[in-house]
Amino acid sequence: MTDELGATPAQISLAWLLAQKPWIVPIPGTRRLDHLEENLASVSVQLTSADLSEIHTALSRLKVHGGRMNEMQMRVVDETDSSF
Repeated sequence: MTDELGATPAQISLAWLLAQKPWIVPIPGTRRLDHLEENLASVSVQLTSADLSEIHTALSRLKVHGGRMNEMQMRVVDETDSSF
């Protein structure tokens, strides 16, 4: 897919995130200018519905291991008041 789109894996990943929902905003971290420029170029990557379907199929084959947060982090989340 990278060759077909002329984009790096990072750019395709960010473009995929941007294509999910309008309120999803990727926040990639980087310390290098070349990575920042690469990340910014992801807004120009246009994924078709076929591209999104191919990515979805590939992701659905992956087995997720572990939780999103460890036990201590979950305690903090459970204590957080979300009524603001």
